[in-house]
Amino acid sequence: MNYELDNIYCADCYEAIKDIPDRSVDLIVMDPPYQITNTQTRGKSDFSKSMQYMLNELEDGRFTESVRGGVLLPQLVRVMKAINLYVWCNGKQIPMYLDYFVKEQRCEFDIIVWRKTNAMPLFNNKYLTDKEYCLYFRKGGYCNPQTYEDAKTVWDLPINKRDKDKFAHPTIKPLEIISAIIRNSSKEGDVVFDPFMGSGTTAVAAKNLNRHYLGFEIDRKWHKIATDRLNNIQANGQITIFTE
Repeated sequence: MNYELDNIYCADCYEAIKDIPDRSVDLIVMDPPYQITNTQTRGKSDFSKSMQYMLNELEDGRFTESVRGGVLLPQLVRVMKAINLYVWCNGKQIPMYLDYFVKEQRCEFDIIVWRKTNAMPLFNNKYLTDKEYCLYFRKGGYCNPQTYEDAKTVWDLPINKRDKDKFAHPTIKPLEIISAIIRNSSKEGDVVFDPFMGSGTTAVAAKNLNRHYLGFEIDRKWHKIATDRLNNIQANGQITIFTE
């Protein structure tokens, strides 16, 4: 199948990525499922139930196995012109990404942190879930922040509840951070690829910054939400309208 740019396809990325041509993507930004060892909150309150829902949405053993089995990551490397990739993850996943991209592929790397200023309270004897990691790997990839703000690696921002409520995705990332990393690591006209598009944040940022985007999302509900958002339907005012 020939995929057209500036589209999100309702497709299984593990299979669909095989049809993307070699060395055709300038930048990958992705937020795949997290690896969570204990997904039981053991609580009966409304808060515990909401946390349980979020944990269930985050966990996907298929993704972890695809990484460990060498299925997905080599495909990501194949489609990039040079390794230039941002991946959101939790702490448990950091070693497996470092093993592949740093030890095997000899990439440079940085760690960007979203430090949540309104993190949910403690439950089940755990530390606060007050941060998320975005690993950046490059080997010849473009990285050129133009401002002090874009160059920072720690972002202090609240959980974006308004976007969560609007776009129905439990793990939506701040458009502000996604926009900054796309500005830093691509140029106008470049192709930005997201194999786990979710509610479409990567595509929205790319479109606003005059980059091409391509994405896959297997869930029909989120695919429709992302497509509507890009068409400026219920988009929270996030789409920039360009005029000649």
